[in-house]
Amino acid sequence: MSILSHTAKAELKDAKNDIKEASTDIAQEFKGFVADIESMIKETASLHGDDLARAQIKINQRILSAKQHISKAGSSIAHQAAEQTRKAAVRTNEYVHEQPWAVIGTGALVSFVLGLLLGSGHREEISTK
Repeated sequence: MSILSHTAKAELKDAKNDIKEASTDIAQEFKGFVADIESMIKETASLHGDDLARAQIKINQRILSAKQHISKAGSSIAHQAAEQTRKAAVRTNEYVHEQPWAVIGTGALVSFVLGLLLGSGHREEISTK
């Protein structure tokens, strides 16, 4: 029996695709930004006066645009992660309420195994003294 339902797995896959798409979008924006800035720097090498001032304004606008685009994509990723965390918490809560004895048994088993492991290390210390 799978803990995650078919719907939950589909939602997880969709969220993963959304995050991957946003990450790709950020990478493309960054590459475009670098190419634009390189081009603008080459164009401004021989400029003076008002032309140079206009080029600086254009560069600053491009930097601002890139910052906004990347910030928006980053917010999307953060929102997706928060939404998936919330959904996982809800599913966990539902599972614990639907299967309380399975959760209690798993907790007891893990505690027992940890107790054995930690206790055997302690016995070895006592026997070597």
